[in-house]
Amino acid sequence: MDRETTRRALLSAVLGAGVGGMALTDARSYLNRFAPGSGSAWGAATGTAPDELDSPYGPATVRYDEYGVPHVEADSERAAYYALGYCHGADRLFQMDLYRRRMAGHLSEVVGPATVDSDAFHRQMDFEAAAEATWERAEGTETGDVVEAYVAGVNHAREVEPTPLEYGLLEFEPQRWTPTATLLVQKQISWGLTGSFRTLRRALARERLGADATEQLYPRVMDHETPILRGGEASFAAIDGDAAAPDAGLVDWLGAFESDPGIGSNSWVVSSEHTASGDPIVANDPHLQLSAPPIWYEQHVAGPGFDSRGVAFPGVPFVVIGQNHAGAWGFTNAGADVVDFYTYDTVDGGDGYEYGDGVRQFDSRTETIAVAGGENVDIEVKRSVHGAVLSEYPDGDGFAAADELGVAWTGLSATRTVEAVRELNRSNGLDDAEAALQKFDEPTQNVVYADDSGNTYYWITGQIPIRTVDGEPVRGTRIFDGSAGEGEWGEGYEPYGESSWDGFVPYDEKPGVRNPDYLATANQRITNDPAHYLSEGYAPPFRGQRIYDRLDARAESDEPMDAAFHRGLQTDVLDGRYDLFRPIVEEVVDAGETADDLDAPDAESLLDWDGEMRPERPEPLLFEQWLREFRARTFGDEFDDADLPEGFPRPNLWVLGTLPADSEWFDGDRAAVAAGAMAATRERIDSEGWETYGDWNRVRFAHPFDQSFLNYEQRPTAGSPGTVRNFHSEASTGASWRMVATFDGDSRAVLPGGNSGDYFSDHYDDQLSLWADGEYKSMARTLPDGVDLTFTEGER
Repeated sequence: MDRETTRRALLSAVLGAGVGGMALTDARSYLNRFAPGSGSAWGAATGTAPDELDSPYGPATVRYDEYGVPHVEADSERAAYYALGYCHGADRLFQMDLYRRRMAGHLSEVVGPATVDSDAFHRQMDFEAAAEATWERAEGTETGDVVEAYVAGVNHAREVEPTPLEYGLLEFEPQRWTPTATLLVQKQISWGLTGSFRTLRRALARERLGADATEQLYPRVMDHETPILRGGEASFAAIDGDAAAPDAGLVDWLGAFESDPGIGSNSWVVSSEHTASGDPIVANDPHLQLSAPPIWYEQHVAGPGFDSRGVAFPGVPFVVIGQNHAGAWGFTNAGADVVDFYTYDTVDGGDGYEYGDGVRQFDSRTETIAVAGGENVDIEVKRSVHGAVLSEYPDGDGFAAADELGVAWTGLSATRTVEAVRELNRSNGLDDAEAALQKFDEPTQNVVYADDSGNTYYWITGQIPIRTVDGEPVRGTRIFDGSAGEGEWGEGYEPYGESSWDGFVPYDEKPGVRNPDYLATANQRITNDPAHYLSEGYAPPFRGQRIYDRLDARAESDEPMDAAFHRGLQTDVLDGRYDLFRPIVEEVVDAGETADDLDAPDAESLLDWDGEMRPERPEPLLFEQWLREFRARTFGDEFDDADLPEGFPRPNLWVLGTLPADSEWFDGDRAAVAAGAMAATRERIDSEGWETYGDWNRVRFAHPFDQSFLNYEQRPTAGSPGTVRNFHSEASTGASWRMVATFDGDSRAVLPGGNSGDYFSDHYDDQLSLWADGEYKSMARTLPDGVDLTFTEGER
């Protein structure tokens, strides 16, 4: 059944017989008469007058543009965000509800047994309590008042808009939205970017593979010359200190609840000296999970003292990446280490633990996970002085007890990020923006910024702990002895309460630079000589090197860096891995891997290839599939012999490509392993019937229900994990938003899908082709003609 037929059938089911025979566009118009605000410009579509709705916060108007982006205008901030809340509730309610349920650990009561594992983890971490603490801090402030107005708007939409399709499929009703729910969504984003169990994996690897092998395969600092802040000398010495390994089953289970290795981003800022317009330019494309609907929601909100356009997370009111009347900004993940782990000497049968010279009791309670269509599950939720305590994990048909493992994470405290982002939206230039960013407590990010006065800016945001042992700062690269007070963050950290952040890295001591000429971030190492320990979890340098190569070359030329150049750089498809692995391909050719009767391209064809990952070409197909097979053959047997968990991450491709040719991992003969991988890859390509890269490298963005009619069309596209145009086909991660912001009125951007989460809307997937083809649409802060929604002052 094709997409139009499926939609017609669903419309018929929803609206009754007689609609099924309509043309799809007529049916949508019919539906939109009963579903205003569903993400289409339904006022124009139906020819009816704009709907009028009461608002306790005063008048506001909403105009939806040709891509379903709401343009909200009001005379007060609370009135504007009430109207915006209505738009979020109308366009993305189910997505917001799913975020809330996941983080609170309440999925199973509507989904069933499949999500018990997820609920158990999120209950033990108690993210909901952290969100409640954050709301207690914000309530009654100016930001809190705006959040409450936004929440009221969401609930207005929940009450009067048609219930989204997904609720009918799961047979449950949406609950009221709350300020805590908004901050729980913020916690989900923060955990997704900074939540990491890398320290636990390294400890397990040291136990199973040995210390030397672990340092070689999982280096804390990769040996390359492309940090964000270039210059200085880096130290690549190994660092000892990993403690005894935790339970392998626990480590394996936790891997499902941390950020994917493919999660990353690109951003850069260029000063007016290098641009055609004489104004700075900001570019940003965050690489996150690609899904239907997208993780971002585009919006434009304007009123006295504020006028911002960009993307927000559905459920949170303010633009996170975008532009306002004075400046433009973007974020990439800094990779800072903001999670630590603690073991304890327990007493009283596990109810208490030694701490310093005394004994403390775990703060413990039993919670019941309600399971639709299955048996309810009881889970123990514990806390220590350090934060959450993980003490149970799924093991076969039930839950196994684990030695208590304390988890400290900056996001478990009350944070000020929602206030920071609101103030950034209202900022009048660099000074205001910097003041706002100093409150950006979580997640740790690289921020790039420019304003209309010509200022440029780069800094690390977020709270970064300073750990100590016996009063001396230490790296967060081991599991600490919690009973001995090792690795603590000082008195400034209060899990599930309000922190003062005393004892954390001061803002001015974090890496940063005011008014850089140009500067690029791609999740690589931040600096060669940090004043404080920052992280051990950086990305390989492939994207960062390519971005700097092109910026350097353009800066040295006579051509300015206009907006078209930056859009071209964001969609650059030259794979940075090619130069690293080309010598190994030459070894394969020299070893005799030649053309034969297979239809697949051969190794020799890669030597004449330009390294660009384009969907119509056969060479990138061979290259990408060979890299995967080469890595699997190099590490597979040894990792299996070491009894590492099945999903244990293999070393990254920078490590693979820089191992010596006679390394023991190749059994002393890299060429033989690479040639065997090439032969197997060619046979697979031939058997699969793939002819070009686009036959495999396709959009696979799935709706949470993973139903074909809700998923996006599987379109071929360009890019790879090693290109600036970042794309991981099977993992469905990549550019979740592409933006090039200028100050001459030509800012452009694109979403990977559509702005509406309503399957029946024209805007469910109307940007997918643009995104897949590397094209953009306008991000101008101008109001469309006509009005689709009018809010008038009145009590509800």
